[in-house]
Amino acid sequence: MNIQKSALEKQLAAEIAALAVRKNKEAEKILITAGVIGAAGILGVLGIKYLGHLAVNKIFNSFLKTITNVNYDNNLAEAVTSTMRIGPRVVLETELRANEGKMIERPMGPVNQFPGLDDLKFNIAQIDTLPTEVDTDIDFSITIGKYAKKPLHTNHFMMLSPMAYGVALSKQVKIAMAKGCGAAGVVFNTGAGATVPEVLGLADKIMFQYDRGNWPKPHDIIRKCHAVEIQLGQGSYGGVGFIMKAQQINPELRKEFKIQKGQDLITYSRQPEVQRPEELKNLVDKLRNITGGVPIGVKIAAGKYLEADLCWICNSDVDFIILDGAEAATKGSPPILQDDFGVPTVFAIHRAARWLEKHGFRDRVSLIASGRIRTPGDALKVKALGADACQVGAAALVAIAHNQLHKTLPFEPPTSLTWYGKGMSDKFDIELGAKSLQNFFESCKLEMGEGIKALGKTSISQVNREDLMTTNEMYAKGLGIPMVYDEYDPLNTPPPRVKRLKL
Repeated sequence: MNIQKSALEKQLAAEIAALAVRKNKEAEKILITAGVIGAAGILGVLGIKYLGHLAVNKIFNSFLKTITNVNYDNNLAEAVTSTMRIGPRVVLETELRANEGKMIERPMGPVNQFPGLDDLKFNIAQIDTLPTEVDTDIDFSITIGKYAKKPLHTNHFMMLSPMAYGVALSKQVKIAMAKGCGAAGVVFNTGAGATVPEVLGLADKIMFQYDRGNWPKPHDIIRKCHAVEIQLGQGSYGGVGFIMKAQQINPELRKEFKIQKGQDLITYSRQPEVQRPEELKNLVDKLRNITGGVPIGVKIAAGKYLEADLCWICNSDVDFIILDGAEAATKGSPPILQDDFGVPTVFAIHRAARWLEKHGFRDRVSLIASGRIRTPGDALKVKALGADACQVGAAALVAIAHNQLHKTLPFEPPTSLTWYGKGMSDKFDIELGAKSLQNFFESCKLEMGEGIKALGKTSISQVNREDLMTTNEMYAKGLGIPMVYDEYDPLNTPPPRVKRLKL
């Protein structure tokens, strides 16, 4: 053994010496490291064993000396500092753009840190306001479209965000979502794309998304749903459309979408039936007649002139508005639309709720928040800002893949388990996914109940902006709520004036 080890060390020493003669001192250090590491890789476990601790120490000593003694222009560490300055995501996306000169699409929405819900904090009821008793049942009843002929009643503040079958999710995942939502009492959304008839008997409450696609919108399916949302745009895509070329559509998907061979799948930038703002009312009336009076709403992305959009929508006699903040996720869209467009959710909901209240629509038009609402706390905060319900998408996708991601890692991305047509989508377990999603929604409801009790309240309808404070001065100014350091001294509050009666 000692003879073999000695021979190995002599061979490595000879190679290193030969390289050192041909290169300068900096190159010598780098090549020493590379040569020894290469030898260890070839020899595997035995090589490391033979080299022993001494050789390993030499490797790391050489590496550390190289990166701490060589100037940046000859130092591999320069790549680290350059990447840190530019940003790993920007470096990656620059490389992808440079590769083929095509538009790239990023999955799951923006990664930039928008002003979010984390800077909002709730009050705590203690003695001035007493906490709610531990055994109190919290009222979660919600009505969407209270003046519709057939209002949508639900007992969960969270709803499932629209996610399309075929152009995004697999059929297995859509079925699991319907089953999970049905078991948890959560409103299921069909999403854009082909209709999955199997879900109709699985979900308890269904919202049909009337999308902008060129495929049929079957009236018999619409009539079986409990609400309809007209898709005008979304936070991570705006109103931009896209085309799936005919050659990308397999025969099965073509049959599901009910389109002709050779025909492209097109999502138009505009709702085909709304080419002018005033035409929106015609579509609302049409869908109300088809469904027999279920709530009809509109989904939009929040922009700079949000209130102008709200004015057109409310005067079209809608029953609800789904408002997507800039943080909203999607199956994939250009990074520029995700990172650089739109109003963050926290300000979008605040502005919409204020405008609806100011102009007398607040009682008639329900407001549903969407966009990076991931936790029970996020949901309760948008309720306090004025939302009547919220949609959850990305968090639901994470939940539904619980205990199944090991099927894809480490060789496939996690999304390959849920996206249509990906290699791992057939490995998705419907029953496990449905149960995981049910557990997630039920857990969120329990947590929200604890938060409502901590406010000293008994119903989600009682939560409002008076329950909020903030750690962010921009929020204090923009939302009109106090900073956490603002004092409230009841002894400095003047007593109420009592009007004296003349006897």
